[in-house]
Amino acid sequence: MAILKQNDEFDADSLKEKVIGIASDMVMHDSGLHLHKTKAQLLYAPSGCMTVTTSDSQFVLPPFRMLWIPANEAHRVNFRNLVAYRSVYFDTDYAEKYIGSSLKVLHVNPLLKEIIERICFWEWKTPDHGQENILNVFWNEINEAPEEKLTLKMPKDRRFKKVVEEWTLRSAIPPMLKKLTDETGAVEKTITRIFKKETGLSYQEWRQQWRLQRSIELLVEGNSIGEVAHILDFSSDSAFIEFFKKHTGSTPLQYLMKNE
Repeated sequence: MAILKQNDEFDADSLKEKVIGIASDMVMHDSGLHLHKTKAQLLYAPSGCMTVTTSDSQFVLPPFRMLWIPANEAHRVNFRNLVAYRSVYFDTDYAEKYIGSSLKVLHVNPLLKEIIERICFWEWKTPDHGQENILNVFWNEINEAPEEKLTLKMPKDRRFKKVVEEWTLRSAIPPMLKKLTDETGAVEKTITRIFKKETGLSYQEWRQQWRLQRSIELLVEGNSIGEVAHILDFSSDSAFIEFFKKHTGSTPLQYLMKNE
């Protein structure tokens, strides 16, 4: 069995096979914070966009990115729109021979995309000779895949717990600094100090990186430039395009086209 319905229960740690692929079309999903004790996980969506939060970081996974999650790494997967969810679990000892034990975001090329898709629809059993050959190509492609750096450290201070949860669920966007002082009761100087200490960025820098990640999600979900600019409180479409180009080197359209 490889195809799961949205509400099906699944426990990768309870399965003994060294490679387990699953596929599911899901919408409005929140996995909650969890970890896998005996399995490393590849998380990918050939269509749609996922947000993954670990103990201290947030990642956005459009169709041209995958996340490698080592065993015992706590993580939470969120998305609000329809996503073609793909996940492959590997025995830790087997996987670490090829990729090590660190969390990383990798670029997905067309060949890697097709291999992941193939693995996710295999039966759960010991791989046969042909499947082992496919796995060899898979590991070669994984080791050649460029690592992506668009990672956002998340603040942990208890004063931001409520607003960070809202930002994670995309029910609110990080406001300007002055408004955040009203929402949290912390003064601007305190907020700046905490964000610099816990994320390495000033609050304004961090807010811009959050908006960049969210804009990629919204674009992948099919929103127009005007809609994205409005949702993320840019003063105009051109202001959003300039912001996006400054951070990625491409206009939104160019960015999506070069990653297809």
